[in-house]
Amino acid sequence: MPRKTDSSHEPIPLTRRGMLQGSSLLIGVLSAGSALAPFVPSRTWALELSALDDRQARIVMAFIKHLYPHPSLDDAVYALVVKAVDQKAAADKATRLIVLAGIDHLNAIGHGDWLGRDVALQEIDVRALEGTPFFSYLRVTSVNTLYNNPLAFKHFGYGGEAGDTGYLYTGFNDLKWLPDPPPSASGPIPKDD
Repeated sequence: MPRKTDSSHEPIPLTRRGMLQGSSLLIGVLSAGSALAPFVPSRTWALELSALDDRQARIVMAFIKHLYPHPSLDDAVYALVVKAVDQKAAADKATRLIVLAGIDHLNAIGHGDWLGRDVALQEIDVRALEGTPFFSYLRVTSVNTLYNNPLAFKHFGYGGEAGDTGYLYTGFNDLKWLPDPPPSASGPIPKDD
C-alpha cells in the first residue's frame, strides 16, 4: 500500500516573487546629476521594509522632506531615515503605533491620499502636527539619521573626521553651499609659530 505523504512537508520552490512576499520595498533612482553618483555602485536603490508598506514609507519620506527640505538632496539619503523609522517601528510596538497613527491622520486629511495633496497643503499639514508624538519622533530620527551618514557628508561637502590635524588648513572653508561670511564675522586666523 502506498504511503500517505503529508503535503505540509513537501519542498516549496524558492522564487524571487515568493521571497519578496510579505515584505515591502521602497525603490528609487538617483537623479542624473547627483553628486552621490560617483560614490554608489548603482543609480537604482531599494530599501526592504519590515513594518511599513511602500505607500506608508513614501508618506514618511515626504513628511521628512518637508521637515528638512534640501531640494538637491537625493531621495536615497532621505530613505536612510525611512529605514531607521521602519526598523524602530518593527522592533517597538509603541513606535509602530505612533508612526501608523500619524500616517493614518495624514491620509485622513488628504481624503485617503496625502501624497496626492498639493505640496503647499502638505506643508501646512506638517506644521499643524508640530508637537505631536509623530512629528517629534520623525524630527528626532531625521536629525540623527539624515545628517549622520556618508551620503549626506558627500552631498553637503563634509569631509569626515580630520583627526589630530584639525580643519584649519585642510578645507574647513571649502563648503560651497554656504555663503561666505564677511571678514568681520570670521575673527582672527591662528598662526603656527
